[in-house]
Order: sequence, then structure tokens, then C-alpha cells
Amino acid sequence: MELAYIPSPSSGVLYLGPVPLRGYAFSILAGLFVALWIVDRRWVARGGQKGTAWDIAFWAVPFGLVGGRLYHVITDYQLYFGEGRNWVDAFKIWEGGLGIWGAVALGAVGAWIGCRRRGIALPPYADALAPGLALAQAIGRWGNWFNQELYGRETDLPWALHITSTAGGRVPGYYHPTFLYESLWCVGVALLVIWADRRFKLGHGRAFALYVAAYCAGRFWIEYMRVDEAREILGLRLNNWTAMFVFVLAVVYFVMSAKLRPGRETVVEPGAAATGGATGGATDGSAGGDDAPDAAGSGSGSGATEPEAAGKDGKDGKADSPEAKEEAGPKKPDAGSKADASPKEKDGAADKDAAGPGDAKAEDAEAETARADSEDTGPGAADSADARSKDEAGSAKKS
Repeated sequence: MELAYIPSPSSGVLYLGPVPLRGYAFSILAGLFVALWIVDRRWVARGGQKGTAWDIAFWAVPFGLVGGRLYHVITDYQLYFGEGRNWVDAFKIWEGGLGIWGAVALGAVGAWIGCRRRGIALPPYADALAPGLALAQAIGRWGNWFNQELYGRETDLPWALHITSTAGGRVPGYYHPTFLYESLWCVGVALLVIWADRRFKLGHGRAFALYVAAYCAGRFWIEYMRVDEAREILGLRLNNWTAMFVFVLAVVYFVMSAKLRPGRETVVEPGAAATGGATGGATDGSAGGDDAPDAAGSGSGSGATEPEAAGKDGKDGKADSPEAKEEAGPKKPDAGSKADASPKEKDGAADKDAAGPGDAKAEDAEAETARADSEDTGPGAADSADARSKDEAGSAKKS
């Protein structure tokens, strides 16, 4: 009695009028958009500019699709160039057949070109991409479900996949849903990379290396369960050997990178760093940085500038005050000092503090001259006048 199983779709194509909507293509495209959304957010969080990830994807995605298809056709060439096969089928990508190894390898070339054009390094971009790429694989694997392909050995487990198609030599029955195993494994890889990246601040391509190593570990046992036709070397499927080889490369890179370049990049996109620096500088200045007082003092309407300028010009009483004298030092009174001091004569004792030495002597000479005038009633008037003229001249020189 059949208790439970995973049903297969009756058809992998849904027609919208004359336009075919293929489940395999829809799965691949959905995975790509999710990956790009994630990498864009992670790239901005690392300090890059928004939209850079999409610009690089313009190069990476086409390269990746071509690379994935080339790897599949080359490693399974008997499916397209064997006896009774039609080589034109090699171009029918919508029927399935994308090798993740070729997609990542040639996609990395396209990403490198895109990074070069933007003036950024590839490793930090790969780190931002890693969990998104794993989730893209998780979604894309459901395309195999639509095409009823790449399943495992027969099983009676309740989550067995029910294959109903007889195309391509398939035998209807219940099999391990290896597409589901790999999809769930990729979700776990994405979560692992996100956790490790936050916990250990991975940089210089180590997050991407962790993704590659973790994916290869899962792909090895999943590939071992599959029963679809594939090339074998020494009793192992070719993809098993590829998984082992790439796993070793990823681990070696992770260890060597951690020793040679520990930590994480501080600047991932120079253009974004320059923009952020200019913005930060303007913000600091407006908030009252070290240069704020100088800027305020240089303004024409600044209140801090006007008293200082007025004191130097001697246009108010603060110029002759003791505080001003202590700041400016002693100086000789000028011709306008007498005029400045005269209003202060009404203030009594303040006159002595405000007036300079020359003013005091000038006042004594004037008092003496006035006394001489009052006493000048005789023949000495001319002499007194001469004395007064000399005193005034001396007063003028002294002032």
C-alpha cells in the first residue's frame, strides 16, 4: 500500500497561449534573481555601492550559463554525439543539463571581467555571492523535478519520488529524490556560510571557499546515489572525482588565505569608500569638528570677529581698558586718544584709569597756562603768552 510519496508533474511545460513556460527554465531564473538580490544586499553591507552586483552579473550570468552547458555536453558527450543521437540537442538547454562545476568556473571568469571594469577585486565579491549562489542552486534543482531527471536508486521511503515518464529510457517507479536532497543541502550550506561569515568575519574569498567545500562534501554522497547515465573512472562517477578534487582545492585555499591574509577587507569598492568619506567629512564639519571654530571666525557676520576687530581699531571704550592693554601690550597714545578720553572726564576717577601719561601732562600744562593768564595784568603778558605758546607746543608734541 502506497502511504506517501512525492509526485512528479505530468508535464514540465505550461503553455501560455503559444508561449511555452518551462519549469526548468523558471527554476533557474528564480534562483538567479534570489542570488542577485542577496549578493546586492551583502555587497552594500560590506561597504560597496548598491547596484554593483547587478552590473557584474551582466557578465557573470551569461558566462555561467555557457560554462554549465559546456561542462555537461563535454562530460556526457555520448548523449549528443553518440550513435543515433542528434548533436543539435546539445543546444537545447531548456531540456536540462547544466553542470554546476562549469557554471561556477566560467561564471567566475565573467565575474572577474565585471569586477575589473568596476575597479574592484574578485574575492570580496565572491564572499558576498557565496550564500546567494547556494540558494540559487537550491531553487534551481527543482528544475530536475519538472523534467523527472537525476533521481537516485529505488526506495520505499515515504518521501520517495514517483517517476511516471518513460522518455529517454526511464523506468517508472519510486526513487530517492536526489534533487530534493541537494536542494536541502544547499540551503544548509547557505545558512552555514552566513553564520560563519558573521561569526568569524571571513574575508579575501574564504566565505566562498567555505561554500565550495561544504557543497562538494554534500554533492559527493548525493552523486553516489544517482542512477542516471554518467561516465565513470575507477568505479566512481566523474562528478564524484570532480567533487573530491574541488573540495581539496577549496580547503587548501581557505587555510592558506587565513595564514597569508587574515581578517577582512576594509574597503571593497574604492568608489563607494570615496563617496562615503566625503559624506562623512561634511557631516563631521556640520556637527562642529575641529575646523568649525575657524570657519565661524572667518564669516563676515560672525559675532566673535566683530569685537576683536573693533578693539584693534580703537572705535569703542574697550580699546583703552586695562583688559585690552593686557592683551595688546603698552602702546603710545595717538592723536585721537585725547578725543577718546574727553568724554570720560565726566566720570571722575575713571579719567585717570582711561587717560594715558601724555594726556595727564597736557592737562597740567593747560591749567598752568590758564593760571598765568589770570595773573597776567602787567607788562609780563607778552612773556606769559610766549610761555603759553611753548607749553602748547610741548603739549602737542607730548600728545
